[in-house]
Amino acid sequence: MIFKRVFLYCFLALSFLFNTHSQELEPVKWDSKVVKISDTEYELIFTANIEEGWYMYSQIESEGIGPLPIYFEYKEQEENYKLIGKTTEPDVKPKFDKVFEMDVKKFDKRAQFKQRISIINSSYNIIEASVNFQVCDDAKCIMQDKTFNLSLDGSVVEKKEIIIDEVSKKLSEELNLNVTGWDKYEKQTIEEQSNFSIFLLGFLGGLIALLTPCVFPMIPLTVSFFTKSASDSKKGLFNSILYGFFIFLIYVLLSIPFHLLDSLDPGILNNISTNVTLNIIFFIIFIAFAFSFFGYFELTLPQSWSAAMDSKANKIGGFIGIFFMALTLAIVSFSCTGPILGTLLGSSLTADGGAMQLTMGMSGFGLALALPFTLFAMFPKWLNSLPKSGGWLNTVKVVLGFIELALALKFLSNADLVEHWGLLKREVFIALWIIIGIGLALYLFGKIKFPHDSPLQKLSKGRITSGIFVIAFIIYLIPGVTNTKYANLKLLSGFPPPMFYSLYDKASECPLDLNCSKDLEEGIAMAKLENKPILLDFTGWACVNCRKMEEQVWSTSEVYDMLQEKYIIISLYVDDKKELPEAERFQYLRSNGTVKDIETIGDKWGTLQTINFQNNSQPYYVIVDHDMELLNVTNAYEPNAEAYLEWLKTGLENFKK
Repeated sequence: MIFKRVFLYCFLALSFLFNTHSQELEPVKWDSKVVKISDTEYELIFTANIEEGWYMYSQIESEGIGPLPIYFEYKEQEENYKLIGKTTEPDVKPKFDKVFEMDVKKFDKRAQFKQRISIINSSYNIIEASVNFQVCDDAKCIMQDKTFNLSLDGSVVEKKEIIIDEVSKKLSEELNLNVTGWDKYEKQTIEEQSNFSIFLLGFLGGLIALLTPCVFPMIPLTVSFFTKSASDSKKGLFNSILYGFFIFLIYVLLSIPFHLLDSLDPGILNNISTNVTLNIIFFIIFIAFAFSFFGYFELTLPQSWSAAMDSKANKIGGFIGIFFMALTLAIVSFSCTGPILGTLLGSSLTADGGAMQLTMGMSGFGLALALPFTLFAMFPKWLNSLPKSGGWLNTVKVVLGFIELALALKFLSNADLVEHWGLLKREVFIALWIIIGIGLALYLFGKIKFPHDSPLQKLSKGRITSGIFVIAFIIYLIPGVTNTKYANLKLLSGFPPPMFYSLYDKASECPLDLNCSKDLEEGIAMAKLENKPILLDFTGWACVNCRKMEEQVWSTSEVYDMLQEKYIIISLYVDDKKELPEAERFQYLRSNGTVKDIETIGDKWGTLQTINFQNNSQPYYVIVDHDMELLNVTNAYEPNAEAYLEWLKTGLENFKK
C-alpha cells in the first residue's frame, strides 16, 4: 500500500504527460449565480456538473498521499469585500477510491459550493473568482480550472471583447486559402521523426554517460552497498531494481515542464527552438560544457543540494530513501551528464516533435543510466569483468568535449540562418568542423594534452581506432568546402547550413538551385503563367528534417528533374524572423479567443499553415492547383525517394486531369 502511494503522484504526472497531445477532456461543467441576503451580504453559488464516471474531491485534504483538494480563490478583496466564513461544500461520507486506494470525500454527478461575502465598497459590483481542482475517473486524473465573473445586481457579465481592427480582420482573412478537395484526400496524420529512434539516441547518450568519471566508479560501489547492506539477497536485488527505476523516473519527469509549454500553444516549442537569443545561449553553454570536459573547470550543481539529498536518503530510509539516493546520483553526476542532457534538450527543441521527443530521449537516457545498477545486482559476478577506473575515463570526457564544440556551432548556425547574418555560411561551418576534427585526431594520437590527462605511455588500440575513424571523417568533410557536385554531404544532411547558403555565387536562394518562390502570391502567379501545379513547401531555416529532405530526397535525379521541370515550388519559412513591413503586421484572433501578433514573415506563414492544414510541423508538403484545390494527400518527412517521387507523379497526373 505504502509503495503504491509513493508512486501515485509520479503516475499522475506521467498520465498528464502522455495525454498532453490527445483530445482535451472537460468532464466538469460549471454554473454560477449570486443570491442577495441583505444590502451588504451576498451568497456566491458555484455548481459543478460532473460527467458520469468522473469524481471531484473535497476541499479538505486527505490524510496521507491522496487527491489534490479543490481550491477556490476570490480576487480583489482588500477594500471591496470580505469573506464570511469558509466556502461550504456538500456533506458526503468518505468512499473508497480506486486511483488513490483509500477512503476519500469525493463528489459525483453534481456538487454545489457556497461562499458568503460582505460588501465594503458599495460601488463594487463584479466578483471575480476562480477554482482549481482535480478530477479523476477509475483510470486517470486531470487538473482543471475555471474563472467566474459574477455580478451582484444579477446582470449578465459579458466577457471582455477582444477588438480586432479592420486591417487585421482583412489580413487574417487573406491567410485562409479556402483549400478544397479534402473530400478526395483525407488529411494525413503526420508522423514526426520516430520516437523510437529518439529513444535510442537518448539510450546511446546514457551509455556514453556511464563511461564518464562521475558515473562509472559509482556502479560497483552502489551495487555492493545494496547487495551487502540488505538482510537477504532478494531484498538487496529488489532495492537495486527500485534504485534503477527511480533513476529512470527522475529523468523522465524532467521533461514534464516542456509538455506544459507545448500545451499552451502548438507552435511555442518551434518558436523557442528558432529563438535567436536562446540559440546564442545554447551556443555559449555548449562552449562552456566543452571546456568543462577538457578539464579547465568543472560545472557542478550546488554542493548543498547533493548534501541535502544524501542526508534525506540516510534519515528516511525505505522506498523514499532509495528515491533520494537516486536523486543524489543525478545531482552529483551533473558535471558529466549535464552536457549530454543539454545536447538532448537542444536537439529535441530544434526537432519537430518537441516535448514528446524530449521525453522519449530522456526515457532512453534514464534507462541506459539505470540498467547497470540493476543488471550487476542480478549478476554480481559480472562486476569482476568491469574495466578498472583510470585515465581512459578522462579520455572519454575530452572526446565528448570536442563533440560539444561541434554541436555548439549548430546553435550559432540556427541563429545565423534565421537572422540572415551571413556569419556561418555552409563552407565556413564545415571548415570549422574540419578544424575541430583535426584537433580531436591530434589528441587521440597523443600530440596534445589537457589538464587532467595522465601521462601517455603508449597509444591504446581504442585511441588508434578512434583516431583513424576521425581522420576518415575529416576526409569525408573536405569536399563540403568546395563548389563541386561532391559538396552535398548526404550523411550530414540537416546539420550544416543548406547548400544555397554558400560563400560561392549560387543561381538562386532556393534548395539545390531549384526554381522556387518564397512569396505565396508571386508563386501562384508563376504557376498560372507556366500552367504547372504548386508544391507548397512549409519549411524552416533551422529545420533539420527539411534539410534532410532537400539534400537526400530532392537531390536524387528523378525527383530533382520532376521538381525543376513540372512544379512551381513555393517555400514558406515558418521560422523566418525578418519583420514584416509595418502595413502588413496585424493581430490574428485564434479560435480559442486568444490573439497572436503577426509581426514576422515566419509568423505569417506558420499561421497560414495552421489555419489551412491544422498542422504546425515541418517539413510539410501540399500539392495544389492554381485555385487551391488539393491534388494529392499532404505529405511530410518522407526519406524514401521512390515513395516521394510517386507522390509527386500522382499530383501531376491529377493536375493534368
